[in-house]
Amino acid sequence: MSTNTPNEKGTPQSKTYTVNDIAAILGIGRATAYKLANSGAFKTIHIGNMIRISRKSFEDWLKTEGLDDETE
Repeated sequence: MSTNTPNEKGTPQSKTYTVNDIAAILGIGRATAYKLANSGAFKTIHIGNMIRISRKSFEDWLKTEGLDDETE
């Protein structure tokens, strides 16, 4: 069973973000993104030294913070 779901173009879309992904989305530095990921604001998965952020949890957090694109 795949952990990826197809996006509109039919290519797999990951269910997680990396810390670099959320840094780019939010326009913040990596150090700040790591602090945010470790703050408990959204669900994270630790795999060895890597951190993966639940896409759904992060997007829900964006909505509660009023930072999602739909509010613009």
